[in-house]
Amino acid sequence: MTHDDVSPADPAATIREGRAHLGIELGSTRIKAALVDDAGTVLAIGSHAWESSLSDGAWTYPLQDALDGVAACYAQLAAAVRERHGEELTELGSLGISAMMHGYLALDADGEQIAPFRTWRNTFTADASALLSETLALNIPLRWSISHLLHAVMGGEEHVARIAAITTLSGWVHEKLTGRRVLGVGDASGMFPIAASGDAFDAVLLERTAAMDALAEVPWSLAGILPEVLVAGRDAGTLSEDGARLLDPSGTLRSGAITAPPEGDAGTGMVATAAVEPRTGNVSAGTSAFAMVVLEGALSGPREEIDMVTTPAGDPVAMIHTNNCTGDLDAWLRVIGAAASLLGAEVDTEELYSRLFRAGAEGAADAGGVLSYNYISGEHQTQVPSGRPLLVRGQDADFTLNNFMRAQLHGAFGALAVGMEALRKDEGVRLDVMYAHGGIFRTAGVAQQVLADALETPVALGESAGEGGAWGMALLAGYTAAHARGEEPGTLSAHLASRIFADQELTTLRPDPEGVAGFARWLEAYRDGLPVERLAGERLA
Repeated sequence: MTHDDVSPADPAATIREGRAHLGIELGSTRIKAALVDDAGTVLAIGSHAWESSLSDGAWTYPLQDALDGVAACYAQLAAAVRERHGEELTELGSLGISAMMHGYLALDADGEQIAPFRTWRNTFTADASALLSETLALNIPLRWSISHLLHAVMGGEEHVARIAAITTLSGWVHEKLTGRRVLGVGDASGMFPIAASGDAFDAVLLERTAAMDALAEVPWSLAGILPEVLVAGRDAGTLSEDGARLLDPSGTLRSGAITAPPEGDAGTGMVATAAVEPRTGNVSAGTSAFAMVVLEGALSGPREEIDMVTTPAGDPVAMIHTNNCTGDLDAWLRVIGAAASLLGAEVDTEELYSRLFRAGAEGAADAGGVLSYNYISGEHQTQVPSGRPLLVRGQDADFTLNNFMRAQLHGAFGALAVGMEALRKDEGVRLDVMYAHGGIFRTAGVAQQVLADALETPVALGESAGEGGAWGMALLAGYTAAHARGEEPGTLSAHLASRIFADQELTTLRPDPEGVAGFARWLEAYRDGLPVERLAGERLA
């Protein structure tokens, strides 16, 4: 039976014949998997909870936890396939891995890890970041891999002399599954600046960086330790026998599936919302939050608030990244859920979130004078080096449950709104719409309206917004498979528009004047209170 002989409405046949596409994303608190057909219809999902730890002053994850988590996530997805479709998942049409962008993962000549994996959350690379930014005349963020590498070199860390390769988490997992040391251009753009061609690291800037005094004595070539860069649709290798066993220790899954270039969560967020054209953007909201705006032209110059990265196809993107978003909100809701349980009211987690979010929607537009600083870690957008979550209110604040929840929702997007002001107002970047995805948007119309008011921009949600980056990675895998089949699917934008989003319904909310004015008042107070947040980081262990 050929590819065109089976209706896309027959999910069991799609799965049975090995034509489904798998995307797995290693997020900050959850590893998620999505299995889709050629049209992007979700056939099954799986998930596995994990969390980072602060070890020796650095936020990290043990890499074995990543492999174990991916296997557990896949096992849950395979079980869902059996339950929903009555099929065993024995073969895939394609697969792709995405993960938290950037960070630092150093390997020796045998491919062994030689330093703890350092995540995007770490903010101790300020000196290295500043030196690189000055040398390259670009904004090089704290969390980028090159900042971490230079930090390690400048600190005389023991592992530096043994470095044979550096990569990101998605690149490392991909290599374990395929044996290929490659990286999608979107994730690669957070390791080192990308050339204007959009398909390789910038050779001129590589030479300029390698010539820095700090790197004069290293026994390796900077260009030589970076992974190969691939744009969306390129063949990134196939699932090996060993990789299939890592993914599915039961041995049911066969090897041989083609793989997409591994990507970062920012890139998969753009794909999951079809925000890959100029004057569109997307907001991905989870433990961290970032806004990606596809540019029409160049910015006025480097800005500390704005990172220059790319879409998975290599087009220029302005990125506003915040280290904190839903982490503190989740912690508060766990406490409220525990209080309800103590009183004998067992509430489903999804229902708890929905009811409390709706309470927040009923709060005052400026949250009644209640401020929430959700800074579990430092926040560069507001120049806070070391975060401490704070709930602050004036003596005359209207401290109600509704206003408390409104403040939590405002706080989730507070730092993002600060960064976006630099892009929208200072740089004059025009936006027709921002697409959003992430679990915070599951309660229809609540966080979406808060974000529209905060950014003064229409915010659209698609049907799969809650599936997030795993779904976006599955779409990228399907795009690679279409290329491999010789179907000539066109540009990534055209492929998404014609095959994935043509029939997708969008719900768009426009800024509400009262909400815009209320958020502006709240943000002014939020800015005024930042010295207190900075002092908390200094004084509170």
